[in-house]
Amino acid sequence: MSLSLRNVSAYAGKLGSVKEYLLLALVTAAVTYLLVPPVRAFALRIGAAPEVRERDVHKVPTPRLGGLAMFGGMAAGLLMATQLEHVGAAISSGQTGNTVIALLAAGGLIVLTGFLDDWLGMDALVKLGGQVASGGILVYFGMNLSFLPLPQSWGGSYSPDAKLRTILTILIVVVVINAVNFVDGLDGLAAGIVGIAALATFAYSIALSQTSSGSRINVTAAVAAILIGMCLGFLPHNFNPAKIFMGDTGAMLIGLLLATSLITITSSVEPAAGINKFPVILPLVLPIAVMVLPLADLIMAVIRRTSAGQSPFHPDRGHLHHRLLDLGHSQRRSVLIMYAWTFLFAFAIVGLSIGGVPLILFPLTVLLAVAVLVMMALPRLRSRQDAMRYRGVGAHAASPTRHRDVTTRR
Repeated sequence: MSLSLRNVSAYAGKLGSVKEYLLLALVTAAVTYLLVPPVRAFALRIGAAPEVRERDVHKVPTPRLGGLAMFGGMAAGLLMATQLEHVGAAISSGQTGNTVIALLAAGGLIVLTGFLDDWLGMDALVKLGGQVASGGILVYFGMNLSFLPLPQSWGGSYSPDAKLRTILTILIVVVVINAVNFVDGLDGLAAGIVGIAALATFAYSIALSQTSSGSRINVTAAVAAILIGMCLGFLPHNFNPAKIFMGDTGAMLIGLLLATSLITITSSVEPAAGINKFPVILPLVLPIAVMVLPLADLIMAVIRRTSAGQSPFHPDRGHLHHRLLDLGHSQRRSVLIMYAWTFLFAFAIVGLSIGGVPLILFPLTVLLAVAVLVMMALPRLRSRQDAMRYRGVGAHAASPTRHRDVTTRR
C-alpha cells in the first residue's frame, strides 16, 4: 500500500510539474505578445527599420528589434519559474542552480549585441565576440556540457576536463546561434522552426524525466517551455505579412536558449536510463535532429561563401528559403514546407526515444520528408506545364491564318 501511495504521489508530482511548464509557456507568450507593439513603435522612432536590400524578400521597410519583446517575455517567464513549486525547486538546485541569473546575464549580453547590430550595424567579428562571451557566461554559472553519454563498454559516459568543457559549450552556443540567424530570412521562419525544435526538446525532456531524476532535465523542460512561449507570442506579429522582424536581437536570443536546452538535455541522460532501445545514440542525435534545417543551411552557406573566396558571414541569396522561393513557392508556402521538415525530423527522434521503435524508421522518415517536399512542389510543376500549354495555344493563335481571321472580323 505504501508503495502504491508513493507511486500515486510521484505521478501527481509529475502532472503538477507539466502544468507548471504549460503555465510558464503561457505567461511567456502573453508577455511577449503584449510587448511587441510598444517595441515596434520604439524601433520606428529610433529608425531601426532600414531600407530594403537587394537580397531581402520583403518589399517595404519593416522595423526590427522584435527580440526586445522576446527578451521581456523570457525575463517574465524566468521570474514566474522562481515562484512555482516544482519548477522553482529544479532551477534553484544542483549544478544549474543559477539558471535565472545565467540566462538573464547571457541573454542580456546577446540582446545588447543584437540591438546594436540591428540599429547601427556591427562587424561580424564583434558579434562573434558577443556570442562567445554569452557562452562563457553559461559556463561560468555551471550550464555547460558536463558529460556525454557513451556505451557501457566505453565507460558509460565521458566527462571532459574544465577547458574542453568550456570549449565544447561555447562552440555549441556559437553554432546554434548562427544557424538560427542564417535561417531567419522569411516572415515567421526562424520563430516557427525554433518553436518546433523547442517543442520536440520539451517532449523528450518530459519523457526522460520519468526515468531520470536529475535537476538538469527539469531545467531543460523549463527553458524549452519558455522558448516555446517566446516563439508563440511573437509569431502572430511576425507571420507573413510581418509587422515586425525579430532581427539579430531575437534570432541570437532564441538561438542561445535553444543551445542551452540542447546542452542541458545531452548532459541529463543516464546511459542506463532505458528510455529507448538506443539510449546512447538518440540523446546525441536529438540536437542534430531538431536543428537539421538550420544546420544544413549554415554548413551549405559556409561552403558556398568560402569556396567563392568570401567571408562565411557574407550575405547572399543562396539559403534554403531563397531556393524554395526560386522554385515558385510563396513566402507562406516556403515557410510551411520548412516547418514540415523540421517537425518530421525532430519528432521522428522523439518518437524513437519514447516508443522504442526500430532505428530503421529514422531513414524512412528522411525519405518521407523528401516525399513531402516533392508533393508540395507538384502543384508548381503542374502550373508550369499549364503555362507551357497556354503559351503553345497563344503561339497557335498568333499564326498568320488566325491573324487574318481576327482582322476580317474587325
